[in-house]
Amino acid sequence: MAGCITTKHLSASFGDIHAIEDVSVEIMANKVTAIIGPSGCGKSTFLRCLNRMHELVPGARVTGEVSWDGRNIYAPEMDATLVRRGIGMVFQKPNPFPLMSIEDNVSAGLRLAGGRMRKAKVAEIVERSLRLSALWDEVKNKLHKPGGSLSGGQQQRLCIARALAVEPDIILMDEPCSALDPASTQKIEDTMEKLKKDYTIVIVTHNMQQAARVSDMTGFMLSTEMGEPGRMIEFGLTNKIFTMPDRKETENYITGRFG
Repeated sequence: MAGCITTKHLSASFGDIHAIEDVSVEIMANKVTAIIGPSGCGKSTFLRCLNRMHELVPGARVTGEVSWDGRNIYAPEMDATLVRRGIGMVFQKPNPFPLMSIEDNVSAGLRLAGGRMRKAKVAEIVERSLRLSALWDEVKNKLHKPGGSLSGGQQQRLCIARALAVEPDIILMDEPCSALDPASTQKIEDTMEKLKKDYTIVIVTHNMQQAARVSDMTGFMLSTEMGEPGRMIEFGLTNKIFTMPDRKETENYITGRFG
């Protein structure tokens, strides 16, 4: 069963710059949750706070609470490495290790996690992860070729496979299709639909049609003024957000009146 994430009064900053403020939401297990909003409203910062990647930036600070299945991930006793293993991240730009083989790209996280594993077990995990990311049939006969030899869409699915190999509960995706062609985008979207049976997925996207297609829940973030921190203006069922939003700002954004 996938995990859920709850944030309470979550705020984040970079030095004197306040990126997000007072975000309280509940992200349900085995659902795809889309985070939408104009550029600069803190969507990616919010995503990175969900697995403690925000704190890797010099001068970064987080207040409030992020709970993963009831455990505050920012509690002193929580190991940040284990948090990031259980809440994986797929970035906007595909970032495979270009000279490393496709097989080694997928198993890289297993090696970083430590411990010894039989070669047959590693191969089993690699195949499972590539199947889940809808890439196995395209690469099964060239697993020893460099990851950098794949197309952009294939590289992004390779990165999804790498995240899946360490068996996370939750997968965060930061605009994973922004650099991809429509056919590759379709494959990523189909993959998300299949993955939510076993995983919780949170995706940041600027593509309104994509958010409406792939997500069960949607959160709309907005900075009310230039330089102000982003806030979660509205959060709820995707169908309602896109057809009968409660807030005028949400309606204006979705209909293209601003942003």
